[in-house]
Amino acid sequence: MEYTHVLLVDQNDQPIGEEEKLAAHQKGLLHRAFSIVVYRQGHQGVEVLLQKRASEKYHCAGQWSNTCCSHPQANQPMESCLTSRLKFEMGITGQQFHFAEKFIYKQPCKGGLTEHEVDHVYLAPFQPSAINPNPNEVEDYTWQPLTKLLDDIPQNPQNYTPWLLDVMKITFNHLQKNNQLKTA
Repeated sequence: MEYTHVLLVDQNDQPIGEEEKLAAHQKGLLHRAFSIVVYRQGHQGVEVLLQKRASEKYHCAGQWSNTCCSHPQANQPMESCLTSRLKFEMGITGQQFHFAEKFIYKQPCKGGLTEHEVDHVYLAPFQPSAINPNPNEVEDYTWQPLTKLLDDIPQNPQNYTPWLLDVMKITFNHLQKNNQLKTA
């Protein structure tokens, strides 16, 4: 399930080619990605499921991130990518995905790598399912109140992946717009 290439895109998210994954991050090439945020209603309002990336990951190792993220493959339907990757990384099945927004970002990562992505953000209200993380991908996981996370990321950015704040802001705005952001 580990893909070796990413889909390169232009500023309008139109495919322009493919590149080996590590090389794309070394060169800072713009490529398509997706981020999944699984959420539920908790005692302190909406909670999001975070994963701590495994220490063996080639970038952002040991940092907290959204539930799952990866790169869709050329000619593979997005829904198929979302379903298979969430199962591969977190062992979660049976979720329904809702597209929230896409955004472009460019952020340096440790080791001279650069994340430069058109990131498609999908939200999934948690459907009861086992959570069985793949230890090659995920070191730990936790449920965190969304509002507390939005406060903590700017105060402790070293603990989080560079894209997480943008993804959490999109999550908050989408849930608020759709009257799904209940307070405790």
